[in-house]
Amino acid sequence: MAIRLYNTLTRRKEEFVPREPGKASMYACGPTTYNYFHLGNARMLVVFDMIRRYLIHKGFDVTYIQNFTDVDDKIIKRAAEEDCDPIALAGKYINEYFTDAKALNILPADIHPKATEHIPEMIDIIRRLEEKGLAYNIDGDVYFAVDKFPGYGKLSGRTLEDMQAGARVEVDDKKHNPMDFALWKKAKAGEPFWESPWGKGRPGWHIECSAMSLKYLGPGFDIHGGGGDLVFPHHENEIAQSEGCLEGQQFARYWMHNAFITINQEKMSKSLGNFFLVRDVTGKFPGDVIRFYLLGTHYRSPLDFDDEKLVMASKGLDRLKNSVRLAKEALGKALGKEGMTFGIIAANRDQKADNEMAEASLEARNAFEQAMDDDFNSAQAYAALFELAKGINTYLAKVSIKTESLAEAAQTLIELAEILGFDLEAEAEVLQGDSGKLAQVMELVMEIRANARKNKDWTTADLIRDRIKEIGIVIEDTPEGARWYLK
Repeated sequence: MAIRLYNTLTRRKEEFVPREPGKASMYACGPTTYNYFHLGNARMLVVFDMIRRYLIHKGFDVTYIQNFTDVDDKIIKRAAEEDCDPIALAGKYINEYFTDAKALNILPADIHPKATEHIPEMIDIIRRLEEKGLAYNIDGDVYFAVDKFPGYGKLSGRTLEDMQAGARVEVDDKKHNPMDFALWKKAKAGEPFWESPWGKGRPGWHIECSAMSLKYLGPGFDIHGGGGDLVFPHHENEIAQSEGCLEGQQFARYWMHNAFITINQEKMSKSLGNFFLVRDVTGKFPGDVIRFYLLGTHYRSPLDFDDEKLVMASKGLDRLKNSVRLAKEALGKALGKEGMTFGIIAANRDQKADNEMAEASLEARNAFEQAMDDDFNSAQAYAALFELAKGINTYLAKVSIKTESLAEAAQTLIELAEILGFDLEAEAEVLQGDSGKLAQVMELVMEIRANARKNKDWTTADLIRDRIKEIGIVIEDTPEGARWYLK
């Protein structure tokens, strides 16, 4: 089945047909680096990381570009407040970005271009727009003339008249039209600047993404993405200045935008002061839980935030991890007992249950792919994962002889989750860390508790179980003996 995605430009789902067969080119607008990024930013970053991963899974050779805005009014303002150099401030938060992105298992882009490293490319586009009569210079400030570009408004679906009537535009008497936007800003005292044909200055916000996406991906690249708040004016302006410069060539083929995260149905944003930094949230919840929460709703649907939803996400992810853990434990016992192999124990298998388990694996793969092929519906893909986990748990409960079908199901669950950026075997890595000391300590704890239960000292046994649960380790008593795992 071909991938179908929702194109903001055409306002409908379309089959994804890349510019070059077998290749996919993507550009996503990265953060403005004057602070740690917040959960609203994280949704966009995680969504396009997921899309990239799925395209790779489908066999595409993906080139993914995500920029950093490292010169901007907000950066300059924050640097002034902290009495530091704006470029140094931006550099600090670029480094911090990678720390938070790693916590959410966001893969680094193939290229992370910075605005300050692409000033010549921006100047070249502005110069060409000026030559075509699409830009004008007034005393060192250069503006794009929106009424000279016939297609202005095609992404947002607004007419120029409607935008002029309803927009809140920065007051600037020099503009020919209130909707005209800055391509180049004349330098002010104390601000960073670069030399240009119009004098000392710095680029406007919108021009940087045109310059960097065209440099690394070229005209007509496949997917341009970002948060829904970027449709207008940022992406609308990108199209105007890029296609105005490209002389009839298309800038980007598909435009994708994720919906907002809200707090009490109000958009999360720094300007409203109702945002939560990823750095703070990861202090309360693991990064994979945050990612699980962010992908638990289709990317084009609003996502309301509160801690309880993260608690629910934690429980959901634990269900998947526990199914994998229990399957591996059962398989380990089956394979380890007297050197048994799947082939030897095959004669004693429950053939009906094995067939059902094998069928569940196949159905999960098909359901997962159908969901993701339909505009990257990660929420529906989750349903396929949970259904397979349920099948694994049912198999474990009723089948005494574990065979290849269980191994295949567990591996299927692991592989499908990995496509979405989740490592369902991560717990094993924790247990092996620091020379396996946690596992060694828990072996001793389990021995002490087993002796307490043998001596019918239920008070001590229960105390150990309850107290260790408080620090995130669960002990379960089963017919096959006690076992433990990280919560």
